[in-house]
Amino acid sequence: MSGSAVPGRRRFLTTGAAVVGAAASGQVLLAGTARAAQSPLPAGVFSLGVASGDPLPDAVVLWTRLAPDPLHGGGMPQRAVAVEWQISEDSRFRRQVRRGYAWARPEYGHSVHADVRGLRPDRHYWYRFRTSGQLSPVGRTRTAPAASAAGSRLRLALASCQNWQHGYFTPYADMRAQDPDLVVFVGDYIYESTSPITSIREHEGTGEPFSLVQYRNRYAQYKTDPDLKAMHAAAPFVVTFDDHEVDNDFAGDLPQDPDKQSPEAFAARLTAAYQAYYEHMPVRATAVPNGPHIRMHRRLDFGRLVRLNMLDTRQFRSDQATSQAGALDPAMTMLGAEQKQWLLDGLHGSQARWNLIASQIMMAETDVKLGDGKAWFYDAWDGYQVERNALLAEFANVSNPVVLSGDRHVTMISDLKLDFADPRSAVVGAEFVGTSISSGGDQNSAAFHRQMDPLKADNPHWKVIDNHRGYHLFDIRQAGIDAQVRIADTVTRPTSASRTLATLRVDSGKPGVRTV
Repeated sequence: MSGSAVPGRRRFLTTGAAVVGAAASGQVLLAGTARAAQSPLPAGVFSLGVASGDPLPDAVVLWTRLAPDPLHGGGMPQRAVAVEWQISEDSRFRRQVRRGYAWARPEYGHSVHADVRGLRPDRHYWYRFRTSGQLSPVGRTRTAPAASAAGSRLRLALASCQNWQHGYFTPYADMRAQDPDLVVFVGDYIYESTSPITSIREHEGTGEPFSLVQYRNRYAQYKTDPDLKAMHAAAPFVVTFDDHEVDNDFAGDLPQDPDKQSPEAFAARLTAAYQAYYEHMPVRATAVPNGPHIRMHRRLDFGRLVRLNMLDTRQFRSDQATSQAGALDPAMTMLGAEQKQWLLDGLHGSQARWNLIASQIMMAETDVKLGDGKAWFYDAWDGYQVERNALLAEFANVSNPVVLSGDRHVTMISDLKLDFADPRSAVVGAEFVGTSISSGGDQNSAAFHRQMDPLKADNPHWKVIDNHRGYHLFDIRQAGIDAQVRIADTVTRPTSASRTLATLRVDSGKPGVRTV
């Protein structure tokens, strides 16, 4: 991705990252705390709730954003505010183990990212924030197991694609009831799109966001969904973004419509979008953007049971192909050379039983042409076939690779093949493409299967396809992964029943996935 911030901007952001990190760790004396406390803030500063994320064996990020008027820029005074954080071994805060202060600064939308250290591994903790006499809701989080721990089980939920306009985020209510240890969100947390002719809920504003304030307002609206807010307060999230956090189908520094967005205008849009993303996600100061750049690919270990590799399939990719010949061009890259090597090093150096790769975009082939020949979606890994196939070849020498994806708004669970052109090719892994939380809304299931079921013969690696809204739930143990496709009856109403559509199994040492 080309382009960079002006020198002054780069120096400011670098300094900001250091200050945020130090303040979040409680290592900065807040000399003005008492004076700040004497200047009351508007009521309702914790309107966006609380969240936690990126757990380590001894640490976790605690998040909130002060926003008494969330849909109109936040409503905070233009000054830094000292915010106290507390973390406890019990929900009533009788056994507090850590407390400290962090600055909520106007240049970061008065967001707080407290990187709390010195915690015990594999433990539940409860946390809250306090400022100006106001107390936040209580959140619960969990640290990762110790690095040497074999681990008995990790319960993980996979979510993506939550469009405010298309429905309520009701699948999160069921997810919360299933009590996962961790939620992996693989993109499209917000949608930048304008309102359609008909929608379940209207986006705030009058069009697409371009400025920082506009992106802040859009995130704030999504954060007001009660089920999303409750899920964030119930378990840590590990997040990455896809395209709609910025601009549909953007690639690197190229917008979807370069005839309408100049390079300079799109760089400004990236800068605004990435900063708003950081401000609203429970991520560390390493993700503080540098102008139109942000570092999101990272890995987290959960003892010796799971290594989780979070990819960034947007910032470093080549522009999408427009033909099959283009998709087969060896110069096409989804990851960029540096990130690809980072991923390979992490996979081959892993001591974990299970190696999870969170890829926003579907990796398995989707051939949508019935019969002879091929037709692909070029925005997915099918548009970057040489790099995809080389990566799959590496999977043959990796312990239990499993890919977690989103984007499609449908469930597509597949074997990953060494060569999709050869149905007899070896299976080297499994992929779970999670359906959407709400994007696409309630759909006609019968019509979907009339269209897609005939394509199964051209895609024999597919194991389950479905178009309900929902999420995937995984119970990961040393011997295997038991997966459930959890679907909601509807997202057109604020509440809905949910059920298990399908159960699947991935056995350790046996690449691929099978229905149970």
